[in-house]
Amino acid sequence: MKIVYLYTALLTIGGADRVISNKANYFAEKFGYDVTIITDSQGNVSPVFPLSPKVHLINLNIMFGQQYQHSILLRGYYYLKLMRKYKCRVIEELRKIKPDFTISAFGRELDFLPELDDGSLKIEEVHVVKRYIRNFHRMENGSFLYRLVAKHWRKKMEDAVKKLTALVVLTEKDAVEWKSVCDHIYVVPNSLPFFDEESSDNSFKNIISVGRLSEEKGFDLLIEAWALIHDQYPEWRIQVYGEGLLENDLEEMIKEKDIKSSFILKDPVKDIRKEYLSSSFLVSSSRFEGFGMALIEAMSCGLPCISFDCPSGPSEIISDNVDGLLVKNGDIKELSEKIAYMIEHSDERKMMGQRAKKNVIRYSEDVIMERWRELFNHLIEQKIK
Repeated sequence: MKIVYLYTALLTIGGADRVISNKANYFAEKFGYDVTIITDSQGNVSPVFPLSPKVHLINLNIMFGQQYQHSILLRGYYYLKLMRKYKCRVIEELRKIKPDFTISAFGRELDFLPELDDGSLKIEEVHVVKRYIRNFHRMENGSFLYRLVAKHWRKKMEDAVKKLTALVVLTEKDAVEWKSVCDHIYVVPNSLPFFDEESSDNSFKNIISVGRLSEEKGFDLLIEAWALIHDQYPEWRIQVYGEGLLENDLEEMIKEKDIKSSFILKDPVKDIRKEYLSSSFLVSSSRFEGFGMALIEAMSCGLPCISFDCPSGPSEIISDNVDGLLVKNGDIKELSEKIAYMIEHSDERKMMGQRAKKNVIRYSEDVIMERWRELFNHLIEQKIK
């Protein structure tokens, strides 16, 4: 079976980059599929997460982003020029490879991919919850003109989705959101990138959080919550692993709250397992999540998790008061109370961590990748019919 992934670049630690790299490696190594990843802006940089020698990597060297070198009035023109080049190159490569499936992660190619007549079945993987995809929600909360533009682009996106062979989402809740758009929706969660035999003993006075330093991850809310209670637990600290545009803003907020000694922003690391294993529990303060990779990673290392019950992944991963704690979305006071509870109840924290490690096995690579193989076979059978 031949599979092609279209993805902008494998340049960041975590998120979809790691998911796609691991998936491609598994398909090629374990299933023997012929897998190719086509990137548009990889340049001469090696993927952050190594690819199997059996996975082909083709960089089209379109290098999106160069449009920003021009004035705002010319950016649209140069972007369209890059898109025309990108479309032509994608068509050229697909006709040479002749894949059975072409898979995209809701990238810019959605504008033309469903209508390409190259013989492959088209799949879109959605890594962001529907209502927040492509940041339409920001425009929809803006001026009349922004709302009009958002409405146009959302409709265009939904029209394209209707023409796909399959839309793969990460959670049952997000599948419900898409039901009004199409009925060819399949739920396949992300898989664990690792399952550590070792577990944290949950005795460390470290709380971990992982994610991009961006609005949706809600680290400003976590700072607010910790500022309410940090004086009660002077030996404890929160360590956040991530990078992003809000780093300076968050650092300033930490300074203003006078919690610099106990709330620490750290650079992302490739091997996050070591950091989970030296922590006692994880806190997620996201405003929304496509899934919640940090949750299942932490659970695999024996950590219970505290998370806002945000759209749309945490409540499908965490069993409240069993292997973690759910908090009303955006409720800073309740978040601080749940953090305090987890700190003070060491025996329960340890028991929750043990249950978390057991319960998260349902996201193991072998389990999730088998679901992908079943989906591929199902779609091919449908095509033959």
